Amino acid sequence: MSDYSTFLERKIRSHIPAGFDTDCSGLGLFPFQAATVEWALRLGRAAIFADTGLGKTFMQLVWALKVADHTGRPVILLAPLAVVRQTEREASKFNIGGVRVVESMDDVNGPGVYVINYDSMHKIDAGAFGGVVLDESSILKNVQGRTRNRLIDMFSATPYRLACTATPSPNDHTELGNHSEFLGVMDESIMRARWFINDLGDTVQPWRLKRHAEDDFWRWVASWARCIGKPSDMGNYSDEGYNLPGLDIIRHSVGVDIAEGRADGMLFRVPDLSATAIHNEKRRTASERAAKVADIIAIQPGESWAVWADTDYDQDAVVEVLGDCIDVRGSDSPRDKADGLLRFVDDGGVIVTKPKIAGMGLNWQHAARMVFVGGSYSYEAFYQTVRRMYRFGQTRNVEAHVVMASTEMAMWHAIHRKSAQHEQMKTKMYAASRKAALRFSNRDAYNPQHVAPIPAWLHTH
Repeated sequence: MSDYSTFLERKIRSHIPAGFDTDCSGLGLFPFQAATVEWALRLGRAAIFADTGLGKTFMQLVWALKVADHTGRPVILLAPLAVVRQTEREASKFNIGGVRVVESMDDVNGPGVYVINYDSMHKIDAGAFGGVVLDESSILKNVQGRTRNRLIDMFSATPYRLACTATPSPNDHTELGNHSEFLGVMDESIMRARWFINDLGDTVQPWRLKRHAEDDFWRWVASWARCIGKPSDMGNYSDEGYNLPGLDIIRHSVGVDIAEGRADGMLFRVPDLSATAIHNEKRRTASERAAKVADIIAIQPGESWAVWADTDYDQDAVVEVLGDCIDVRGSDSPRDKADGLLRFVDDGGVIVTKPKIAGMGLNWQHAARMVFVGGSYSYEAFYQTVRRMYRFGQTRNVEAHVVMASTEMAMWHAIHRKSAQHEQMKTKMYAASRKAALRFSNRDAYNPQHVAPIPAWLHTH
């Protein structure tokens, strides 16, 4: 065996099946949800990529309680700050006992399910828990991220692991690899070595899935992840009641003076696509965009609105124009952030915040109107924030207004391109997951041979 093969073999994480069979019917779960939880418990270490409104929180809470009962040990559920208290509310809503929000190990006392914010995970002893749930597990996205590395290291010996999020971001296959590594299936670097090629001509997405390996790759993903866009993706289940309402994405172009701000002798200001140029342009046009946001909200004053800002200066400009609103910022204390986000759920009105604060995990289907104070190149942020309201369970058409200066249209075109990529990725993921789920519904035991053979030096055991 070559030195390189030996190196790769050492990188493989042992995959020892640790699951157990259990019946999840009669707990209030819909049939497709019960099937999903039973599959994840049988596998022991699994990922649930479920679209918004499919009951991900309920499923992960039941999974955690089953693991706690089976092991007689506590289970830790990590969630973003904005989602922690919502998870506690959901547990109460579904009459799930034994779920507590904690801040450190001092609050952990015996078996049960304990919910903690990701920012406080350094205060827990991972070895004390029989299972772990990552809510909004896209936090694993950055392959070089400190949080990603800490989570993988902390819970590498935890027997039961569940990662839950919506569909991973478009064409970011490393996010799938990071999930696989967290679950102990295969290291991200090994995944790339088998199914990807380094495309030196692409500076944005240098690792490209080999065309001839696509089916094999998605079959492998489906062996440890369930990608669910509707109930029938989990087998022969009805999609009745899971119809999304209409979604209107309305773009507003704000005219700005393009003759000012040139320092290079050119007559007109035409910003390039660099982050610095876009940032400068957004700062220059903040007041015009904020005024347009206020005009849009004033047309429907009886609605509850979420206003999404990417930067502090955008948020400052909007709050100044709107006056009376719920202003939630990164500089707020954790308690003040949570209070502001829940106040919007309970009382409605207008909330102004950032996608990185409230764009993941929250259920805001009580409202159906939002406006973006500009744009960014992050399609994931746009997709996730829209889905706070546009989700299964929403009964009204959702309006998402996007206010952009006429000089910022490059970002809009980039978002459209990534949207198409996202839909292509979802189609492949759902198709592979549906086939694997049908096999499981026939009670086939989990078997790595369900996927195409992997060379011995790449195989997980």
